[in-house]
Amino acid sequence: MCVFEEGGMCMCPNPVCLFWQGCPRMGGGGDVRVCVSHSARRLVEAAAISRGAAALEQPAPLPAAELRATENLLCASSVIKKKPTSGRGASTGCPKPVSPDSGNEHPPPPPHNDVTSARLLLPRAQQCEKSRGMKKSRCGRADGSGPLRTEVEGCYRLRMPEDFFHFWDFCQELNPDAPAEALVSSVGLKLVGPYDILAGKHKKAKKSTELNFNLHWRFFYDPPEFQTIIVGDSKTQYHMGYFRDMPDDLPVWVGVNEAKKSCVISQVGDNLFAAVKLYLSKKLKEVIEKKKNSVLKDIDEKLTRTAKELGYSLEQKTMKMKQRDKEVVTKTFHGAGLVVPVDKNDVGYRELPETNANLKRICKAIVDAPSDEERLKAFAPIQEMITFVQFANDECDYGMGYELGMDLFCFGSHYFHKVVGQLLPLAYTLLKRNLFAEIIESHLANRSAETPDQLAA
Repeated sequence: MCVFEEGGMCMCPNPVCLFWQGCPRMGGGGDVRVCVSHSARRLVEAAAISRGAAALEQPAPLPAAELRATENLLCASSVIKKKPTSGRGASTGCPKPVSPDSGNEHPPPPPHNDVTSARLLLPRAQQCEKSRGMKKSRCGRADGSGPLRTEVEGCYRLRMPEDFFHFWDFCQELNPDAPAEALVSSVGLKLVGPYDILAGKHKKAKKSTELNFNLHWRFFYDPPEFQTIIVGDSKTQYHMGYFRDMPDDLPVWVGVNEAKKSCVISQVGDNLFAAVKLYLSKKLKEVIEKKKNSVLKDIDEKLTRTAKELGYSLEQKTMKMKQRDKEVVTKTFHGAGLVVPVDKNDVGYRELPETNANLKRICKAIVDAPSDEERLKAFAPIQEMITFVQFANDECDYGMGYELGMDLFCFGSHYFHKVVGQLLPLAYTLLKRNLFAEIIESHLANRSAETPDQLAA
């Protein structure tokens, strides 16, 4: 039985142990346990797990300074959870990494699994070895196991997937001097958002301590669930980004939106390699000139080869994405769908009394009203639905207010900003998605159709 997953009690004979984690599936069937409070010293021995070792020696106590350093590294892991302090205001700047002798005011966001927790503490050379069930990483690159991950996740307070760092490595091979620009001239795509942190652009900004990363490259129709990673044609404001259902979770897929056209977000794969591969495929069909076509084919071949080496799917719709679609309770205007917890008694979501088509007609009537008096009358159906939302919230059907708020946000008119500001922050708070509540408040206060680069000179 896996002691860690079953929440077993600590059985470590060492008095300074924080917890024991163990899983017989990681070994050859033996009950393997590793004392995580001593991982900085002992995780080298833990590599024996992948070779089917039955057990490890009991670790000796660490010196106090080394123990504090280890606890800081583990403070945000799935074993020891400490939530970073955050207010409801805009986020400013990146928190500094925690040192062994300083307080733990800004712990890094949790690594996405226990394997990643181990990699944070393993020697650099050992991180780059192939191991079972783990994608290959490259030494000396942004493989997401060190300070680069800490800095990016600290600025955004969001966990970044491995493909984010691997794609940076890929672009670095194409253009070592400027990875973010590697695809600009040939493909027409530029790496932005959290990639600006990898490139160090935030450190060159004049007012780096006042940066609001909640708004950095956040386009007009981007909901809090969407995080822009790559931009394309500025005329249509084409951009790719990660889509998350929960701020504490990894992205469920990569999406695309053209903000100058509509609020619709299209799914283009579950990783950046798949998303860019799809973009390249469309580009190859459009380009007639042989020289440009040859360049695109070369990049396409390199990307495909790298993705296969790293084990990434290049499908536009993976099984994981299809499984997530089954959890969607409503599509909403942006088409990406909303996921909320619904229990066996169907408590968690209830439908709006209007279809999407009818709700759009109601919204259009409000926006097109010839006078404020007529607009107030046209608002009556919305006000009635807000009353229904209040009843739904009282009965724990938080998804109703979430849906109405998101639909009004996606319609895009400033006439709905006040109502959205009431519905969405409350819905996110009730659903325990507090970071999303912060983001929507910041976005509504600064919503603009212009290019949202917070680092622009």
